[in-house]
Amino acid sequence: MSDVLAYLKHNQENILGDLEAFVRAESPSEDKEAVDRCGKMLQQLFLHHLGVQADIFPQTKTGNHLRFTFGEGDGQILVMGHMDTVWDIGRLTYRVEGNRAYGPGIFDMKAGIIQALWAVKACKELNVPLKHKIVFLCTSDEEIGSASSRQLIEEEASKSIAVLVPEPAVSGSGALKTSRKGVGEFKLKIKGKATHSGNHHEKGISAVEELARQIVYIHSLTDYEKGTTLNVGIARGGTRVNVVAEEAEAVIDLRVTTMTEAERISELLYELKPQVTGTSLIVEGGIERPPMERTEKTEKLFTLAKQSGEEIGIELTEAFVGGGSDGNFTAALGIPTLDGLGPMGDGPHAEYEHVLIDQLPVRAALLAHLLRKI
Repeated sequence: MSDVLAYLKHNQENILGDLEAFVRAESPSEDKEAVDRCGKMLQQLFLHHLGVQADIFPQTKTGNHLRFTFGEGDGQILVMGHMDTVWDIGRLTYRVEGNRAYGPGIFDMKAGIIQALWAVKACKELNVPLKHKIVFLCTSDEEIGSASSRQLIEEEASKSIAVLVPEPAVSGSGALKTSRKGVGEFKLKIKGKATHSGNHHEKGISAVEELARQIVYIHSLTDYEKGTTLNVGIARGGTRVNVVAEEAEAVIDLRVTTMTEAERISELLYELKPQVTGTSLIVEGGIERPPMERTEKTEKLFTLAKQSGEEIGIELTEAFVGGGSDGNFTAALGIPTLDGLGPMGDGPHAEYEHVLIDQLPVRAALLAHLLRKI
């Protein structure tokens, strides 16, 4: 057993205690006050364990973003995570059942941030030499699209030799994520003509009919072989049952594996034409997160992670996943990015969201060994 792993296993209860406090500081994305309270608690942990103060990036609508810098060196490694969760305050409660700890955002991704903090603490306490300074960037709006943090993420990534993302590992296998789909969101707005559906049905132009036809076409663009999926997750229109619908709209979720495919599908959506005579339509939105494509740089970083796993007795695999993360932004800049370095567990965004307690020190040790190798 490595000294780092032994140290972290010895501190498993302390790691869990920090995680409990972090999870109990509930932080729904759109509740700025709550997220900032959570951020202040995180600042206390970084000060206590690493002796570092936060650089605070104030926000007006979302929680403030935080940056912590540890160590020195010519280059920097960016460790990136988000404090916000999808859970309203009081919706879930923290609890422990056997080897599982449950709570809002515990798997996605508060445990990953705590593990990363303890990984660096282990290096500090054991005098493990690190070649580069470690920059932690903790953001507050990942679950709602990272609109206020994207520029900061890209600025920090552009200064980094590698980006490590302690988002959850793949459930079951513990695999790291070397590629992710890109994510787009589009809104289709349709205009028709309202009339009384009994007295003047023939004079109306139904926006809902146009919407139905467009949905069939939009869904037909899905291509599983290419990894392209389109889903109209929200569709609505009309005002009353006895009125021909004057307006309708749909919100479209797009997932793609390459930017070439993202551009192709985006163009098809922007060029949608009305199918019902007399209707008009507008398409808004676009690609929110570019695909995280696997590159030679990613492969080299994964190789280092795999070697790090061997040093602590675990065998790592890699995976391609459909969901996006802030790692998509950094990978799109050409910065070597490795995702899924966070906790073992299951249930992101689900009521059974949990982490495996005995794997907290193991995954923290993996990150510590990787930081030493880069």
